[in-house]
Amino acid sequence: MRRPCPEPPVRPGWLANRSSSRSMFAVYAQYADAQHPFRALRVGERPDPDLSDPAMAGWEPVEVRAASVNHHDLWTLRGVGIAAESFPMILGCDAAGVDAAGNEVVLHSVIGDPGESGDETLDPARSLLSERFQGSFAELVAVPRRNLLPKPAGWSFAEAACLPTAWLTAYRMLATRAGLRRGDTVLVQGVGGGVATACIALAHAMGYRVWATSRDEERRTRALELGADAVFPPGARLPERVDAVMETVGEATYDHSLKSLRPGGRLVISGATSGPNPPADLARIFFKQLSVVGSTMGTRDELLDLIRLCESSGVRPLIDQTLPMSEARRALEIVADGKVFGKIVLTHG
Repeated sequence: MRRPCPEPPVRPGWLANRSSSRSMFAVYAQYADAQHPFRALRVGERPDPDLSDPAMAGWEPVEVRAASVNHHDLWTLRGVGIAAESFPMILGCDAAGVDAAGNEVVLHSVIGDPGESGDETLDPARSLLSERFQGSFAELVAVPRRNLLPKPAGWSFAEAACLPTAWLTAYRMLATRAGLRRGDTVLVQGVGGGVATACIALAHAMGYRVWATSRDEERRTRALELGADAVFPPGARLPERVDAVMETVGEATYDHSLKSLRPGGRLVISGATSGPNPPADLARIFFKQLSVVGSTMGTRDELLDLIRLCESSGVRPLIDQTLPMSEARRALEIVADGKVFGKIVLTHG
């Protein structure tokens, strides 16, 4: 594991120093390329956020200090979930940084309709940073004022930058969508990536019994260190069926996930990195009265609850390595190759 890059000091009042600036460093997709996504990647200059636009009334700029890499960034390069007319698009859907008043903040990256209330993730008009609005792999990012939350005290910017996407996704899966009670057994499929490692750490902190799978023996060992109670190779016959399965892999593990559930158990799905369309074993689902539940990101209130849980339990995001934002291509290639345990974080400053 590489040592994190040292963090530059916070600079309150940074906005005044940029009053005459028109452009900023950014990592962006010039266009979509489904077959060769890295051909679309650019590292260079993009315009500063234009807060004079009436559509951005109530938005605030943030000086980005750290942003974590997600599979979503690879989907953007491929053109998934983004309109062709939205390019060029700055990548990055979460960040931690400093607002114009000098406050250390973490971003909630779900951008909803300001006129709507309730669960932002269910808003038909909602999006994430780097879908309709420019993302966080840049010197500056702009978000609605309500999307700024205080960074946990004593945390690094790199740690805080892991929360808004992967860790919030894991928290919603476990706390909101899984229907679990303390002492229940949770199976986490495909340990390695940000959401799966977050599921292990958070499930342990929430008082669940945690089982995990991985093809790699070293990763299984590290899962135990992270809080798993038992680990297994993919597809292994388990000692008993579980109450819920946290599924981010998709096609490669879906059948095993269904077979691992007790009658009335729940399969919670937030991703499908190995393939999106596994066969649906409908007979097993209705005979065993299983629930197959989708889960996407999380609300602002859930992010606040996640921060409180981390602070009370002492759990912190697992960072595989930290790289300067200028090495974004290298970071994205690591994620694309699956050679990661935890999160890859990009820093700027």
